[in-house]
Amino acid sequence: MPLTVLLVDDEPLVRAGLRAVLEAQPDIEVVGEAADGAAVIPLVRRLRPDVVAMDVRMPLMDGIEATHAVLRSVPEPPKILVVTTFENDEYVYGALRAGADGFLLKRARPAEIVHAVRLVAEGDSLLFPAAVRRLAAEYGKDSGTTEARAAMERAALTGREADVLRLMARGLANAEIAERLMIGTETVKSHVSAVLAKLGARDRTQAVIAAYESGFVSPG
Repeated sequence: MPLTVLLVDDEPLVRAGLRAVLEAQPDIEVVGEAADGAAVIPLVRRLRPDVVAMDVRMPLMDGIEATHAVLRSVPEPPKILVVTTFENDEYVYGALRAGADGFLLKRARPAEIVHAVRLVAEGDSLLFPAAVRRLAAEYGKDSGTTEARAAMERAALTGREADVLRLMARGLANAEIAERLMIGTETVKSHVSAVLAKLGARDRTQAVIAAYESGFVSPG
């Protein structure tokens, strides 16, 4: 089965470019397009894409609101990859906090676009960890509240789970974490699942943002 993608961007040329790049891959299929976030929910329900590549700034419903809407109203929602012009953008961080799984620059090379879609679909590691760290340092400092710290304390991570979360924040994949900690890959997967469950995080990106905003991991 091919990896299916829904494209959401108010610029037809951007959608056309992404479609050309992705459909050049034998294992990726673009199943639909939309020009605004307001059209995302019915398309997701009908097409059931694996990944939504979504512009962060759109006229009627932006990527932040659309991400909230999809995750709130669609059972087993797709992965959401925010597509943006500017890397250091408060809108991007807002979309990640809302539940987006990663972001991609519109000027990215074709190979980077394909890699981003596949990586987000697999969910095995953090996409562009250095960039997420910079965004957290710039915009997370105002979001890191007493509530975030309290939530991290309530999670009561074990020592090994804490180690795994720190390495997740550095962008390491499961196999890399296993090698670093000298444990099995399946054991790492179990620890990752436990961390996500304890933090109430949808995926690795949300867990890492929670770690930054609570002060558990320093963006610097």
